[in-house]
Amino acid sequence: MSITGEMLIGASAVRGTLGAQRAFDPARNEHIEPEFGMGGKDEVNRACELAAAAFDPYRAAPLAQRAAFLESIADNIMALGDELIARGMAETGLPEARLQGERGRTVGQLRLFAKVVRDGLFLNATIDPAQPERKPLPRSDLRLSRVPLGPVAVFGASNFPLAFSVAGGDTASALAAGCPVVVKAHSGHPGLSELVGRAIQKAVKDNNLPEGVFSLLFGAGRTLGDALVAHPAIKAVGFTGSRQGGLALVRTANARPEPIPVYAEMSSINPVFLFPGALSARAESIAQGFATSLTGSVGQLCTNPGLVIAIDGPDLKRFESAVTAALQPAPAGTMLTPGIADAYNSGVAQLSAVEGVSCVAKGQSSEGRPNSAQAVLYSTDAQRFLKDKALEAEVFGPASLLIRVRDVAEMREIAEHLEGQLTSTLQIEASDVEAARTLLPVLERKAGRILANGFPTGVEVTYAMVHGGPFPSTSNAMYTSVGTTAIDRFLRPVCYQDLPDALLPEAVQQANPLGLWRLVDGAPQKP
Repeated sequence: MSITGEMLIGASAVRGTLGAQRAFDPARNEHIEPEFGMGGKDEVNRACELAAAAFDPYRAAPLAQRAAFLESIADNIMALGDELIARGMAETGLPEARLQGERGRTVGQLRLFAKVVRDGLFLNATIDPAQPERKPLPRSDLRLSRVPLGPVAVFGASNFPLAFSVAGGDTASALAAGCPVVVKAHSGHPGLSELVGRAIQKAVKDNNLPEGVFSLLFGAGRTLGDALVAHPAIKAVGFTGSRQGGLALVRTANARPEPIPVYAEMSSINPVFLFPGALSARAESIAQGFATSLTGSVGQLCTNPGLVIAIDGPDLKRFESAVTAALQPAPAGTMLTPGIADAYNSGVAQLSAVEGVSCVAKGQSSEGRPNSAQAVLYSTDAQRFLKDKALEAEVFGPASLLIRVRDVAEMREIAEHLEGQLTSTLQIEASDVEAARTLLPVLERKAGRILANGFPTGVEVTYAMVHGGPFPSTSNAMYTSVGTTAIDRFLRPVCYQDLPDALLPEAVQQANPLGLWRLVDGAPQKP
């Protein structure tokens, strides 16, 4: 499939006229053809108008048709074959295996959401039958189902060019909910975005859906993004990126005459707590796992272990020595964009310049390699960390900070001090369980996912997964952007009181034509 540099607005391919951009190969340090025409308010208006027109027909389509549509997208992405992977490698510097794995995750979550749609449990069908004889007052017939919010704006992420981009989790869950989607492509991988966008566009046509179910826009980040979020047709936003970018969208959404929810994943340093028993038993293996987690994908993961907390002593020295041995041969890796590489190097320089911060271990130098990052682990003591807010800043890349504490009480003090996180990790043995128990209530308040004896990188797409957390890890701690319950972000409940059966949604009609499990008068009822 040829890449044309055109936006996809409904069924049309449109050349933007507000300037042009080209993709950039960070490994070769050169631009890639073709040019992509950038759009603005006119293109946003057209895409949003089509989405608004498509909303009612799309949400009214049979669930089986919606599920087949999601599966068609997955099939079309796989049909792109090696071309998709090759373009992704050129635009991001990510290795082939990483992109193949991400493609698998992307199509896997599309197919999982197709299953969710067919199951129909996401509708939360609930029936409280009428009680005409109830005294002193009769009860009306009350039936609840969930309906989609409306068209959703999705912003492609830099670090997951497939799984959090054009057909990623935000798009898949919004389409599953019955919401048309308008995607703003990330400037770091426009060619990859167009290829995936055309796969979705084809699926829309092949499944006889309204053309406005999907559009893909290219444009200047702040200008086009603000116009998209401010458009009255848009009813929710999915975003993965920086805290600055996410909060800018939140402000725009809140300033509308009708404020809308922004589900933004933004910033997390993902603390890892090393308890004494675990360090004593396996300091070296923990260090190896930590180094692998830190350097995977050049540290450009939202769950990267950016903070390690451990009690000072001989076992911690063993951990440091093992981390040094693991990181020293680690080559500097190519980062996604020159801007991300510059921000990483700036962040590392600022961290290393803080008084009381010392370097524990480094990977191979990035000197002479364009747009690359050297892995590094720094250390400081607890009191220094507690006094200096700058030490909590996320450094997006393969950098982490080790905090030396005196005891478990000081470990808990660090945990209480931290902002909201996507993850918190406990490295524990049986002898650590009681000490870890004292920390758990704090971590439940601070994080969306708590791990034991693993590392936070690697997020499964399942029914139980939570990829979210308290601010500033996300803008709304009640929801997840990964896993089947990500669909909840784009639905709202409607109660139907005494409506005749013919006017009710199928989910709550008396005959249960969808064959759903339902909650009837407070008790689960089989179909």
